[in-house]
Amino acid sequence: MRYQKRPLSFQQQADLLISRGLIVEDRQELMDYLSRVSYYRLSGYWFVFKQIDPLTQEEKFKPNTTFDQIKQQYEFDRKLRLLLLGAIERIEVAIFRTRMVEAYTLQYGAFGYTEYRNYNPRKFQPDAFSRLMGEISEDQKRSNEEFIQRYRLKYADEKYLPMWMVTELMSFGSLLTMYRNFPMDIKRKIASDFGLYSIVLDSWLLSLNTIRNACAHHARIWNRPLSTIPKLPDLANDPRWYSPVPMQNNRIFTILIIVQYLLAFIAPLDKWESSLEDLMMDYPQVLLKPMGFPVNWRDCPLWTSL
Repeated sequence: MRYQKRPLSFQQQADLLISRGLIVEDRQELMDYLSRVSYYRLSGYWFVFKQIDPLTQEEKFKPNTTFDQIKQQYEFDRKLRLLLLGAIERIEVAIFRTRMVEAYTLQYGAFGYTEYRNYNPRKFQPDAFSRLMGEISEDQKRSNEEFIQRYRLKYADEKYLPMWMVTELMSFGSLLTMYRNFPMDIKRKIASDFGLYSIVLDSWLLSLNTIRNACAHHARIWNRPLSTIPKLPDLANDPRWYSPVPMQNNRIFTILIIVQYLLAFIAPLDKWESSLEDLMMDYPQVLLKPMGFPVNWRDCPLWTSL
């Protein structure tokens, strides 16, 4: 089957949406919006408002669907991405660039990360270790950071940077690869700082990396099913994840709870959930069910007790 859809002007796009039942108070405003946010990009936000006309088998908007509803979904999602990026940055700094560096270097030294024997050989294959070291080397070559130049001038005989310097250059993905292949005693120590088992924190960081990448590339977050499913703590260890509000761990609601949980340890005075609730109040028409919010989500102890 060949692709048959032809390109449309902004005016034609607006007329098509109106013909499919979208309620628009100002056609020019809709055209202006389509000139800033593409038709295809917006389609990810109006999909939940569409239905198939049983008579014509054509896609139509559900009755009473307004352009303002779709615009609210889009603007909410954009601001949610920014809120998540800021939170994940704090988590990245606290876990990878601080706790991880302290725990690892106290045991293996400033340059221990450069030696394969200081990783978990059952998980980390030699070729994967070589790739990581290659990425780190490239990060150093590309960087124009002044602290590296000063270090090179002072310590010309050193091939590598100390771990606390090199982690400042590494991406979240490279830091995650390094962390996930650490010896178990190091990972257990870091996870215990957050009241977690290492297998749970591992899965959380993997999920946060996926979400961070989606946010950084301006992808839709609001109703996105999670491609990397985070593990939940065992019921016996922390029943708050299960009662009175069961957690659906394949939607963004769980990520929001995870972020809030970690920030409660990292920055306990920074009430991140208040910023999130303010955002939700600013956009009251936003649909919460596609985000995985339970009906009684405000009763979730993890929302109210952290």
